[in-house]
Amino acid sequence: MPLPIVHHPAFDARFDEKHRFPMSKFSRLAEILVEDGIVGRDGWHVPAPALPSWLRLAHSSRYVDQVLHQAVPHEMEKAIGFSVDERVTMRSLCATGGTVLTARLALAEGLACNTAGGSHHAGRDGGAGFSVFNDVAVAAEVLLADGDIRRVLVFDCDVHQGDGTAAIFADEPDVFTLSIHGAKNYPPVKQRSDLDVPLADATADAAYLALLPDLLRHALGAARPDLVFYNAGVDPHADDRLGRLSLSDEGLAERDRRVIGFFRDRQIPVAAVIGGGYSRDIETLARRHTILHRVASEFV
Repeated sequence: MPLPIVHHPAFDARFDEKHRFPMSKFSRLAEILVEDGIVGRDGWHVPAPALPSWLRLAHSSRYVDQVLHQAVPHEMEKAIGFSVDERVTMRSLCATGGTVLTARLALAEGLACNTAGGSHHAGRDGGAGFSVFNDVAVAAEVLLADGDIRRVLVFDCDVHQGDGTAAIFADEPDVFTLSIHGAKNYPPVKQRSDLDVPLADATADAAYLALLPDLLRHALGAARPDLVFYNAGVDPHADDRLGRLSLSDEGLAERDRRVIGFFRDRQIPVAAVIGGGYSRDIETLARRHTILHRVASEFV
């Protein structure tokens, strides 16, 4: 069986190329996966847009309605980093639906990857940091509500703290949130995850990878998860425009290999999302995001 990979053309809301959020990376990522034979041309799992009832499990009804009707207040749009127009709304619905589908495929197959997802700055009452809906939080809530799982681990390796996820699940004992992030990076005010691992600027491969064995064992014991959501952000890379850490391509690949391998060795399903990555060089950035899918393919 090939690795289940989720993609929807609406993941790319087609921003102007000068926009500071590199939206076109989603289309190019999908093209590269096809070109390099990681996925067949008709091999995508295509998600349906997230249902409003799903969104309201993790977000307030008021905020959900604001997004669905493109009526997000201007100050919140500034916090998000772009206007929430019709294309952004559809992108957010499909990306969130994509993570729900990725989670369900992971439960069925053991491992699945999204080509979007990881919008971890969105909180219950609003978005921030290029995040409209918190797709991982919504997916976790949907599967918990449906009785498909009882316990969840969110293992977040994006360079920015998963503050929205931490806040949404602050009082949820069945969801364990772990965030490995740059100590001095966005957001300026951190939330409290169940386990936070703040890293100094310029942390490189060896120091980063040395942390993983103990963190993985601790997370497994504390969370006892039926499903792991893995945020494989590539923004810890040395060349990332917003990252401030110093991982290499090889370091990112080994990080993904160790995290996915640890849980798959224990027969725990893993649903992976791509998280953040920022560069004006879309080709290089999109290829960097494919590291996740290439490494994940080693385990099927």
